[in-house]
Amino acid sequence: MHRLSVEQFKEAKKLPLIVVLDDIRSLYNVGSVFRSCDAFRVEAIYLCGITATPPNAEIHKTALGGEDSVDWKYFASADEAVAKLHEDGYYVYSIEQVEGSTKLQTLQLEQGRKYAVVLGNEVKGVHQSVVDASDDCLEIPQFGTKHSLNVSVTAGIIVWEFAKRNI
Repeated sequence: MHRLSVEQFKEAKKLPLIVVLDDIRSLYNVGSVFRSCDAFRVEAIYLCGITATPPNAEIHKTALGGEDSVDWKYFASADEAVAKLHEDGYYVYSIEQVEGSTKLQTLQLEQGRKYAVVLGNEVKGVHQSVVDASDDCLEIPQFGTKHSLNVSVTAGIIVWEFAKRNI
């Protein structure tokens, strides 16, 4: 199937996107995000707060090795991660439903720019201080009776949107 080895993945060109997980409770969600980030060759994942880190059997159960290929860093808080991202020149989106958010279908990305997306806790979402520190908020439009998606599903949709635009 022409899959990359972990070593080849580490050397391959990456999507200039960092995914930040802000206090994610479910280790299965964390693993699923690793797997999606592996699929689209995301640059890195920042694990923040109570978000578990590898090595962990429950993360591995859904990551299926993605935790070995995708680079990751741990931060005590997403606020620290966002400050570091800004210092490193990233444009940061919080994935959150807020007044004035950018709808995913209208997202405009600049070639050559580095981006980061912050995904929040399964119940409380992205911390307000992180939303306030972000450059913008990005929202996935929803048309049913529910107004939220599982965080790992959200990550897959968002990462694919960045990947298909070949930023």
